[in-house]
This record gives sequence, C-alpha cells and structure tokens, in this order.
Amino acid sequence: MKILLTGAAGFIGSAVIEKLIKDGNQVVGIDNINNYYDPTLKFDRLKVLGISDKAHEWGKEVVSDKYPNFTFIRMDITDDEGISNLFEKEKFESVVHLAAQPGVRYSITNPKDYIENNINGFLNILEGCRYTGVGHLVFASSSSVYGLNGKTPFSEKDSIAHPVSLYAATKKSNELMAHAYSHLFGLPVTGLRFFTVYGPWGRPDMSPFLFIDGIKKGKNIKVFNNGDMWRDFTFIDDIVESVTRIIHHKPEGNEKWDAQSPDPASSTAPYRIFNVGNQRPTRLLDYISAIEKELGREAQKEMLPMQPGDVYQTCADSSALAEITGFTPNTTLEEGIHKTVSWFCSYYQ
Repeated sequence: MKILLTGAAGFIGSAVIEKLIKDGNQVVGIDNINNYYDPTLKFDRLKVLGISDKAHEWGKEVVSDKYPNFTFIRMDITDDEGISNLFEKEKFESVVHLAAQPGVRYSITNPKDYIENNINGFLNILEGCRYTGVGHLVFASSSSVYGLNGKTPFSEKDSIAHPVSLYAATKKSNELMAHAYSHLFGLPVTGLRFFTVYGPWGRPDMSPFLFIDGIKKGKNIKVFNNGDMWRDFTFIDDIVESVTRIIHHKPEGNEKWDAQSPDPASSTAPYRIFNVGNQRPTRLLDYISAIEKELGREAQKEMLPMQPGDVYQTCADSSALAEITGFTPNTTLEEGIHKTVSWFCSYYQ
C-alpha cells in the first residue's frame, strides 16, 4: 500500500515505519522535528531508516538511502496548505497518524501546544483523508482518556467522560472528531489507545529513561505517589505489531449497534476503538526494581506525592484487538527492560 505516516521521527512512528517498509509498503513519513525533547534523538532515528542530514530542510522530499520505498518530508501537520497539497499529490491508500504533542505534565504548563497540534493538526489530517478518499485512517489515542475511571481492566466500552489532563482531553477529542468524519463522510477510522509504551529509542522525558539515567549516574529519581502507582507497560515491538496488523482490518459499520444502549467502541459508521496494552499492570516500585536488577545498582529514590494529571492505575483489556488481529501484546517486563537498558547503555555510552 501507499501509506502516509505522521510523526515519522518519533519513538513509535520510526519503529512502525521500519516494519511497514520491510513489509513492502510505500511509505511517506512526515515530522516537524520540534524541540520538545532533544531533536538529535529524532534525527538519529531517521538515520536508522536511511534518511540523511538533508532531513533538516523544510519541505524537501528525502528518499531513504537504505529503503527506496521510504520518503521523508520535514513538515508540520498544522500547515493547512502543505498537508492539503501533500494529500492531493500522493493519493494515499491508508494513513497512520501518530504525530501529536505528548506528555501529561507538559500540558499543564503549555496548553496551547496541545490545541494547536492535537486538535488543529488532527483536523488537517481528517480533511486530507476526506477529500482524497483515503481507504483507512489509523490514529493514536491514549490510555489517558480513561481519566478517573476506577474499574479495571479498562474496556473500550467504558465511559471516558472524566479526563484529568488537557492531553487526555485532546485525545478524547480526536476520537470524537474521527467519529464525526466517519459518520458524515464514510471515512473508515480506527483509533488505538496505547498503554504506557516503552523500549529502545524511547522518549527521554518518560520514566524508563529518567530512571535508567538517574540510577546509572547515582542521582535521585523522582518516585510519585511513593511508588504506589500501577501501569500497564507495553513494549514497543508489541505496539508496532498491533499497528501494522490493524491497518489491514478496515472497520465497517456495526449492524448490531444499538442507539438505546450505545457502544462507545463502535458505531453504525465505519469506526472502531481498540486498547493496545500488555494486560499485566506493574507497580511503579516493582518497575524500578526491574531496572535496578538489570543495571546491578540501587536507585536513590525521592518519594513524592501524586502529580496533577496523573492517574493511580492503568490496565488494558486488549481482547477486542486480539479478536480482530489475532495478536495480543505479550512481551514480558523482564525482556522489555533488558532490551531497553541495553539500548540505552549503547546509545548514550
């Protein structure tokens, strides 16, 4: 297929691209490579995909030296005209939309970035799909949408009416916008709620890398809610497998959908929502212990209260994903931590 992937220099995006191009798809990747975190890591991810330093230039089509079926363009999803022209020129069969402003805590101090990128930028992607007849849009949502929900495991059929961060609210908004376009224009759309993704080439602002870096350097690591939080840590390889499989499962309208008892995960429109999680939540202190064991040294922990925007626990019910794709995330924490720490020590020397 001819596929557009947004967020191509990102943690998840670059990994998904590698799988797509190795599977023989023609992929165009775009990314604005902003400075939310060190852009060097983003450029290095692109180098793994065979994209040269020319990726620094805005608007330039750079064909991979390693994979001739991959082209990268540095551009911003908020560029209305640029995105419209790209869709019109390329006539993509499918779109994987992963570009977004991430981070729960950052959304508290920089809210406008989330509206601009996660709302306005997503609208441009929806419009491009609408006017060029894209066959399937797959987009990244987040486990953060479950907000104050206390019932676990989280099911796609649960209400997501109470987000606790603006980041989560924008991801919920993406799901609502996607359904509106699916209903109005028959656009097949699938939203994937990712649960705490970690692994090699991950973001340096996320806990695994903050913990590894702090422990290696003998610095204090911040442990919120005194370590009494639970997360459904999901390894990057499982995310990649889920995304690349779901592309081939275009949703159809649910003929059994009941307006009197509406299922939030489906619709009369060609629209579906899936959780993508490991289904084995880990206590934060146990996660830190696994990293300590891998590094062979103990962390200096600074115990702190719960931060605004955080939730106590996340736990995915990924059975619907397994039913459709035949795949369930299955990487153990020990295996995932080993691969993550090994990459970290190699990359950061």
